This record gives sequence, C-alpha cells and structure tokens, in this order.
Amino acid sequence: MNEPGGTGTAPAEPLTPPRWWPECLKSTENLVVVFCLGVMVVIPLVEAILRRTVNVGISASASIVQHFCLVLGMVGGAIAAREERLLSLSTVTSFLKGDWAVFARVISNGFGAAISFVLCWASAQFVVQERAGGNLIAYGVPRWWVESVMPVGFGLIGARLLWHGGKTWKERGLAFTLCAALLGLAVWTPLAPAKMAYPALGGLLLAAILGAPVFIILGGAAAILFWGRGMPLAALPIDHYGLVVNATLPTIPLFTLAGYLLAESGASQRLVRVCNALVGHFRGGPAIATALACAFFTSFTGASGVTILALGGLLMPVLLSARYSEKNALGLLTGAGSLGLLMPPCLPLILYAIVANVEMEKIFLGGILPCILLMVLTSMLGIVQGGKVDGGRPRFSWVEARQALWAAKWELALPGVALLALFGGFCTPMEAAALTAFYAFVIEVFVQRDLKIGRDLPRVMTECALLVGGVLLILGVALGLTDFLVESEAPDKLLAWVQQSVHSRWTFLLVLNLFLLLVGCLMDVFSAIIVVVPLIVPLGVAFNIDPVHLGIIFLANLELGFLTPPVGMNLFLSSYRFKKPMAEVIHATIPILIVLLVGVLLITYFPPLTTFLPSLRR
Repeated sequence: MNEPGGTGTAPAEPLTPPRWWPECLKSTENLVVVFCLGVMVVIPLVEAILRRTVNVGISASASIVQHFCLVLGMVGGAIAAREERLLSLSTVTSFLKGDWAVFARVISNGFGAAISFVLCWASAQFVVQERAGGNLIAYGVPRWWVESVMPVGFGLIGARLLWHGGKTWKERGLAFTLCAALLGLAVWTPLAPAKMAYPALGGLLLAAILGAPVFIILGGAAAILFWGRGMPLAALPIDHYGLVVNATLPTIPLFTLAGYLLAESGASQRLVRVCNALVGHFRGGPAIATALACAFFTSFTGASGVTILALGGLLMPVLLSARYSEKNALGLLTGAGSLGLLMPPCLPLILYAIVANVEMEKIFLGGILPCILLMVLTSMLGIVQGGKVDGGRPRFSWVEARQALWAAKWELALPGVALLALFGGFCTPMEAAALTAFYAFVIEVFVQRDLKIGRDLPRVMTECALLVGGVLLILGVALGLTDFLVESEAPDKLLAWVQQSVHSRWTFLLVLNLFLLLVGCLMDVFSAIIVVVPLIVPLGVAFNIDPVHLGIIFLANLELGFLTPPVGMNLFLSSYRFKKPMAEVIHATIPILIVLLVGVLLITYFPPLTTFLPSLRR
C-alpha cells in the first residue's frame, strides 16, 4: 500500500511487534492445523479397519473428528487472516493508490474487525451456555472446551484485521478508532436498533466495496439483521457450530488435502504428460489435454483456483507451442480451471448434498455426465480455435504414451480409490475421504518422493487449512443469514410469488438459470450454496424437479460464476498467474463462457444427463 503523501513531514516508519511472540503464535497455529488434519485422517481409517476386522470401533469417533474439524476451521481462518488471504469479492482496492488506498483499507478492516469482535462476543455467550449444559464429546471431555476455539478464533481474526488496517501505527489507530466507534454505537445506539439497521447495512455495503472479506459481509449482514429485530446474536455461533460439526463436513478438508498433495508435488507434470501423450496428436489435442488435466485437478482441489495456479505454467507453453494465439490459450485455461466442479469428489458437490439434504452418492453420480459434456464442449472449442493454426502436430508414440501412463499410474488411480471406497460399500463418506487423503500422502511422499515429511508436508497441510478455514468461516456465518431469511419466511413468500407468476416448469427452469447466473456474478460458490439453496429447494419440489437434477443445474450455473465479472474467481487468478490485465482476461474468456452457457442449457433441459446414473442405484 502506498503511504499517504502531501503532509510535508517524513512518513512514519512501519512498526512491528517484538519478533518472538508472532513467530511463536504462527508456529503454534501451524502445528495445530497439521495435528488436526493428521487426526482427521487417522481416526476414520482406524475406525474402518477395526470395524471390518474385529467388528468394534472407536467410541464417538465421528464426533471427535467433527470437533477437530471445528478447530481446523477456526484456526485455519485465523491463519488466512494472518496471511491477508481471506476471500474478498471487491477488486476496487487494486485500482486505488495513495490516500484512497489507505482510506479503503482503514474502512474495510475497521468494519471487518468490529464484526469479528461481535462474533467473538456472541461465541463467548454460546460457550458460557454450553458450559452450563455440561455436554460431553467423548471420554469425559466437555464440549465447551473445544467450542472455546470459536471466540478465540474470531477475536484473533479481528485483531489481525486491525493490524493489517495499515502499515503504520497511525493507520492502524484509525482502523481501531472506527472499530471502537462501531462497537460503541451497537451498544449505546442513539436510536432504536430497528432504525439503525439500514444505515448499518449501508456501511457494510461500503466496506464490501472497499474490500472487506466475504465472511465479514455475510456475518455482518446476519448480525445487523438479528440486532435490528432484537434477536439473540448467540444464534449465529450456534449455526456456525452446527454446520461445521455436521457428520459429512469433514470430507471437505480431507478431499481438499488430497488435492493439495497432488498440486504441490510433481503430479501436475505427470498428468499433463499423460494427456499430451494420449491426445496431443489430435487436431486441437493440446486443448483436449487442457480440459482433461484441469478437470482432474479441480475435482480434488474444489474449484478453488489451485488448478490454474498449479497447471497454468505447464499448459500455457503447451498451447502456445501448438500455435494457439495467446488470447485463445488464456481463455481456454481460464475457462477450464473450473471444469471439474461437477466431478466427484469436488467440494461444492459435497456441500450441496449437506445443505439440500441429498444423498452424497447420488449427487456424485448426477454430476459425472454433465461434467463430461462440459469437457467435450470445451475441447470442441479448442479444436475450432486450433484448427487453422496447429499445423505440425506431433505423431502419436506408443512408447511415450506407455511411459507417461506408467509414470502417472498412482495418481491416475486416485479417483478410482475414492469412488470405489465410497460406492463399493467399504467406507462411509468420511472414511472414503480419509482413505483418499492417506493414499495421496503415501504416493507423493513415499512412492514418488516428491514431498518431504519434515520440509514440505507441514507447509502443504497449512496451505490446505488456510483454504478450508476461509471457506468454513464463510459457510458458518452464511448459515446465520440463511436462518434469518427462513425466520422471515422468505422461502415461503418466494414460493408463493413464483407459483403465482410462473406456471410452466420449463419457464421456471429458464427463470432459475437467469437468477443463478446473476447469483454467480455477485456471490462466490460457497456462500451461494448456503444462502440460496434453501430458497430454491422448495421451488424445485413445487415444480416436481428431481433434487439431484436441481442440484446439478445450480452448480453448473455457479461454475459459470467462476468466469463471470465482477467476482469470477478464475478471472482474478488468471490475471494474477499470467500477469494480464483483468480486461484482457475477460475478453479472452467470452468464447468459452458462451460455450459453457450452451452446456448449462443442455443440462437444464435434458434431465437424463443428470438423473440416469443416480437412477441405477435405486
């Protein structure tokens, strides 16, 4: 950030705290998340082995893993705040300089810290209630001991938002003053909270525009609306706790860990080599290889953008050497980065199954054919774009194909391990996720030897926890906003309005697509699932739409959101990875955005694409 100028005095020197305690806190946080992930992998595996060998299990193993997931999420969120990597929707700050940049940082961080401290206070109230209840997790461990990580986590996030509110003590002091003023107004409001709610929401909107994190926007909206209605704020941490300790939610960090182990090893090079060896000799072969490799990676990394960061540097030279134009190569890579969102075990599929109460196995099966369709359409675009310029294609070599397949055989088996464990009846979803993460760990550390236990593994696990923590923060606070909407009977009112206005099922699907495209433009996929799914599920029931079909329609539209301004995550990451202006990236992605839109319409209006495979399990 640029220092404010024009004061006529020397700029204040950045001040830093004593070196030892931040490093100690950093090391402790990293150690905690590594330990949590390790336990979450080991306990389900041991449980599965004991159950199938001696017909006994670990007492309350599921509850133990779920509470470790709570700790992982809160500490991971604190790490994300520490590294200034909490997900934000706004790009305005990248265009601001000098005093305006300072202003944006002070406002967004000061407002964000105030919301974090409100959530900290509400969580503390929740913990006090839980302590009085005397509930236990297992083996005599009180539940409130683990739940105490919530007020500690939110408080630490708030403190870090204040610290990052500026580079000098003066700037941080301004952020602190704003935070204190907002908290003071909340406690000693001059008007009734109902009258103050709308101005407060206006201030939150300003903070969002200036770069406040997504979880602050959603959590702040929920807190302000609850406060305006006189409803207890302790409902927010209750919702957060209830979501994070959901029986299926630990599959998210476990599958994500498997994806990060692949992304941080040499697996990306081996998989790209396989794709090129098998299809590189075809017309448009590099584009087909791009679609295949990106879909494979995204299915395990959760459409988090890791695919573009991990594969972009490998695939861009391949496309350019095949004489694709830089614009077409940029568009293909940006669009292909989210192709695997519908392929199991991708994170949004799991989350949708949890929120919509759909069987995970069925939503996994429902996404396979639509994902293949989108991959085919992307490949066809690549073939058209490369048709006149990809002369001199390499000849197919059995030797190279065999060598490439042999080198990547362990990574290629990873989806089979995950799906066989899940659909073969050997494991619960949590155990299948733990097995997948353990398999990826063994392959990349002991078989391929790309990662070292002492040097690389803690770094990879901490990076995974950072992503998971940021996502779980969003999901937990978004559920509070969802509960407010439900309490306000928003789903019932929306259902009544739609039934009065729309009478055809096909018209409803068209309106739904338009609505979801708008949602994809304005919200990230994780918060959209939590906030929007409870609103549309009753509509799907009313129009007799298969719940799995509705889910895939929803996620396919949100997949377009990764490419749609203003908050398309792939646009930002592609701009960062390839050092291109956002305008250039957006222009390059228009063709693939249109092609994927055609695919979404086919998925919407041809239900067997989605329902055929799940119907085989009935």
